[in-house]
Amino acid sequence: MTVEPSDAITTGSLIGSEQGLKNALNGVYSLFKDHIEFNGTQDDNNMYLRQYFQLTDFASDDITCGQVTEDPLFNSFTQDHSPTQSNTRYYWYVSYKMINSVNTIISAIDETSELDGTTQQLLGECYFLRALCHFNLVRLFAKPYSIDPQAPGIVLRTSADDPAEKGRATVGEVYDAVIQDAEKAATLMNSPRGITYASREAAWALLSRVYLYANENEKSIENADKVIQSGRFQLETAESYPNLFANAQNSRETIFCVAFSQLDNYGKFGSIASMIYSDGNSGWGEEFASASLRKAMEAHPEDVRWSYIEASKDESGQIRKLNGIEIYYIRKFSFQDGDPNLSSPILFRLAEQYLNKAEAAAKLGQTAVALNMVDEIRKNRGLSTSLYNGVLPSGSTALDVVLNERRIELAFEGHRLYDLVRNKRDVVRAYWGYHLRGLKEADIQPSAIPTGYNNRDIQWDSNRIIYYIPVDEVLSNPAVDQNP
Repeated sequence: MTVEPSDAITTGSLIGSEQGLKNALNGVYSLFKDHIEFNGTQDDNNMYLRQYFQLTDFASDDITCGQVTEDPLFNSFTQDHSPTQSNTRYYWYVSYKMINSVNTIISAIDETSELDGTTQQLLGECYFLRALCHFNLVRLFAKPYSIDPQAPGIVLRTSADDPAEKGRATVGEVYDAVIQDAEKAATLMNSPRGITYASREAAWALLSRVYLYANENEKSIENADKVIQSGRFQLETAESYPNLFANAQNSRETIFCVAFSQLDNYGKFGSIASMIYSDGNSGWGEEFASASLRKAMEAHPEDVRWSYIEASKDESGQIRKLNGIEIYYIRKFSFQDGDPNLSSPILFRLAEQYLNKAEAAAKLGQTAVALNMVDEIRKNRGLSTSLYNGVLPSGSTALDVVLNERRIELAFEGHRLYDLVRNKRDVVRAYWGYHLRGLKEADIQPSAIPTGYNNRDIQWDSNRIIYYIPVDEVLSNPAVDQNP
């Protein structure tokens, strides 16, 4: 695709040119995956999607850290955050770069005039991208809505003319702005350009997610149903699911993904897969699927979702270990075109919409609906003989069932930490790994559950669930207060 560097976007270069609008917007999409200069240098580790998945997943109980590293991703495992850590600073920077770019594009379009279908579509994509960026920022840098909607959120940038010095909106105000943008996006996008661009279904999918986080359960179901009933997508079957992520751009389940090609292949240095997978040559492979996630899945070896968790075995068939930690690699960001470092990461897919509806229904007391939505997932993942059929397991609530299914289905896709804390559940990491502050190699006893480590588990209302506002913003914008 033709890309206009986002630094070159000006209102004057866009007015009256449909191709100019497309070029500029394509440049914004490229910021999801490009390694761009930050603070005078270009670092192969700096990429929006790499930071997004690491900042979310590495702080959860789905991934265990296999060794100490100087990469700032280590801060997500340990919760030893800093305003100066490079990954949050870059993520904040590139997010607002995307937001400011779409604001410039929006300002170039005269919304008071009659717009053709293509321009409406492009305008809608701008509103979607702004909503998505603001939402991801508020998840990472502010308390969950369900805990305190009046807590400090992030800086809302909704105009190209915003003053540089601007304070943080509340979490609730950020959610209101995200919903407004996403709803407007959905009304405008009627000429879809394919699943590697935003669409009205992607906007509905985002709204379903946002409303779920805000405990607006009826509205979450309403938007999930719009996606499910659109007819554009289907759940992959047990036969096709193992190829879903390697074939994301052609999957019937993908709603929105970021297109990578061999030209975007960052290999061992800087790819999303590099820290969580290795074939011996392809990546560092220092982080693994956690023991507690594997335990949640162990009752069903026939579950095809095991295909994304790969045990590394030696010549005798024994599972290899790193520092006493069993090596189970993660394959969700690997094997596009057969390459272990390449994928087109999925940001929205149909299965999440079924599970959004299931969680919302569980909270509304609609147990049968919740279990039916879970069963729709399970029967397409090789578990057609292990369905709930409307019956709750003894000792479980409908929400317990749904959250367990979300964990297994959406593992490593940036959801788990927020599924726990917004439902006021602690992050329990009672397994060996370098998330344990003070762990020494001599301490490792894989058969034992570690106790006495003050960073093993994290309370849902801990300040360490969220990251510090980056130092760059605090120093340049005195109106911004730091997180505690």
